[in-house]
Amino acid sequence: MSAEPRPTVVSPSEVPDASSLSSRRGVAILLLLCLVQFMDVLDASILNIALPSIKRSLDFSQQSLQWVVSGYILTYGGFLLLGGRAADFLGRRRVLFAGLIVFAASSLTGGLAHSSGLLIGARFAQGLGAAMLSPAALSALTTTFRSDHDRHRALGAWGAISGLGGAAGVLFGGLLTEGPGWRWVLFVNIPFAAVAFVGALLLLKGERRTAPLRNFDAVGAVLGTGGMLLLVYALVKAPDVGWGATRTIAMLAGAAVALAAFLANEQRAANPLLPLSILRVRGIAVADATQLLIMAGFFSMFFFLTLYMQTVLHYSPIQTGAAYLPLTLAIGISTGVASQLLARIGSKPVVVAGTLITGGGLFWLSRIPVHGSYGANVLPGLVVTSLGLGAAFVGIATEANADVGEERAGLAAGLLSTAQQLGGALGLAILSAIATAHTNSLLRTRGETVAQAVTHGYQWALMTGAFFAVAAAAVSSLAHNRRRPAHNVVPLEAPEIGDAA
Repeated sequence: MSAEPRPTVVSPSEVPDASSLSSRRGVAILLLLCLVQFMDVLDASILNIALPSIKRSLDFSQQSLQWVVSGYILTYGGFLLLGGRAADFLGRRRVLFAGLIVFAASSLTGGLAHSSGLLIGARFAQGLGAAMLSPAALSALTTTFRSDHDRHRALGAWGAISGLGGAAGVLFGGLLTEGPGWRWVLFVNIPFAAVAFVGALLLLKGERRTAPLRNFDAVGAVLGTGGMLLLVYALVKAPDVGWGATRTIAMLAGAAVALAAFLANEQRAANPLLPLSILRVRGIAVADATQLLIMAGFFSMFFFLTLYMQTVLHYSPIQTGAAYLPLTLAIGISTGVASQLLARIGSKPVVVAGTLITGGGLFWLSRIPVHGSYGANVLPGLVVTSLGLGAAFVGIATEANADVGEERAGLAAGLLSTAQQLGGALGLAILSAIATAHTNSLLRTRGETVAQAVTHGYQWALMTGAFFAVAAAAVSSLAHNRRRPAHNVVPLEAPEIGDAA
């Protein structure tokens, strides 16, 4: 019996109205989608430097102040899976519009807030908007740019923006807080959202719903979202209440029960929120695990280096923000180089090398001394970490989308973003506990100064982050090597994008 003929790959030039980065419209679409991701990542870190000003202005208690940051992370991480599936189910443009409206409205509300409760509520709503935006934008990117060359370049830009957003958040936070005031840290989102809304209206074409609303997996949505919210909440609160506390154990157990019930429901549901078959795709599973581990080490770097520069080196907010400028340049360089290397050597060597270089940079940073300087003790490790991270982000995004059809692109994007947020929350919880425990131990037993004790605590935390990066390299070595997207059939439909005005 003769073998089945292999399906042909249809090049973008053969697909009617296919978008390409060689056209102005294609470039405009890429800039639009990167702007959306930039807003999402920016708001995870932009308020950190403004927290002291917010505390004084709105009379926050120290305990409730953390929810200005944690509230955003909680709803962002908790609703990502639902946001990704909604993008596939309802259409990427619809979900993008809804997310932009929620994001802009909550930013305006937070900027005008005159009570701590209203600001925290606005940050919860912001996280919900971000959870709709990120997977909708990434799935639109992967289904729009289909040729090898375009997809590698587009994912390279996406990876660069994902890394740059965190650094830019610290910089903008310092400039705006010491300039017009902390409220502008929130108001700055409104013009970004307005530009993105107009761009999406002009560039992205509407899509039909893929299934009737009555087929939506409501039980799965409640169990999955509830379990994720409880898990992220437990991780955020664990450093405060203690990992061994009854409350922490109960919340983690509750999250495990809810997520187990969610998986059981997905096996039986006719139209599941999370088709479990997608977890058997090796590229997705390995990429998500790698993303979780690398973010566990990297996300906390900002937290500890910012504390080190402000409390030990006595930097001002603007000085601290400016200290991250070399990171943005290094990430931009590494993502550009990695995008070129993807077509030549494949994604696997890029990710393995990127995660190992990131680990080396974090190890270098773990040597920060009490009487240190930025140029000698912070800058070199920061640059090395950034060079590795940019390459890792590009390769991970390529692997996570390689074996995914267009009908599940939003789900794959939601899973990758969920791994990113979970990794950040898990890493910060674990590394904060390690730093605090070591600092307290030194203060009790060795009689060190506060500066010496906290610096040693930061060292232990950053060293643990380096181990997470090495673990990410080990996991990424299990992936298939992708030199080109793994789709052997490109759908005959043109990408769902309309004409620019």
